[in-house]
Amino acid sequence: MTDPTADRRRGRLVPAAVVLLLLSGCAGESPAQTADPSSSAVSAAPATTAPSPTAAPTPPAPEPSAAPESLPPVLPESAPVSVRIPAVGASSELLHLGLRPDGSLEVPPTRPGAPASWYTSSPTPGERGPAVLLGHVNATNGGPGVFGGLRSLAPGDTVEIAREDGSTAVFVVDRGEQYAKDAFPTRAVYGNTAGAELRLITCDGYDPATGLFDDNYVVYATLAA
Repeated sequence: MTDPTADRRRGRLVPAAVVLLLLSGCAGESPAQTADPSSSAVSAAPATTAPSPTAAPTPPAPEPSAAPESLPPVLPESAPVSVRIPAVGASSELLHLGLRPDGSLEVPPTRPGAPASWYTSSPTPGERGPAVLLGHVNATNGGPGVFGGLRSLAPGDTVEIAREDGSTAVFVVDRGEQYAKDAFPTRAVYGNTAGAELRLITCDGYDPATGLFDDNYVVYATLAA
């Protein structure tokens, strides 16, 4: 298959098949917490295997880019090293994961509190466009995973990402949204943006009857001025 980073560098949307793979890897163990699964304390189980490709809607066509002089300032390309979310006491090294030869998404290891990962076909955090970080919400030891506190984030909270060039990209949380996996808003999450933005994605909506997570939780954040 062609190198998926090519589309990232041209500022295009992530292909729909890749989007679905990113969203489908949560199943298995029940949430570590015993609270109502709809509460902010709910955790999602880590993926132990890569999901199988499934048909997905065709992504919308890229929108025209704004004139350069009207675009917000961004940082130069530099791969991320680690993420820190002070408001929920979360921190993690960042793995750099892409696609396996069969087109399935590489997933973080399932050791307790598995590290988060940066999806390498998205912009580096601080570049123009939506950088994508994924993390488990449950750990294999029954506790919370690295993104176990995403639902507790509020507008104005910060996400700090250390980069290989020694800089730190600081993002400010705008909002968090829960989406059914079969009605995921591809353009809103993965579409082109005028400035540097961040998406933190994990699973939500645990169904004890099936042992699966029907939803995703997405935190939207924007690079601090």
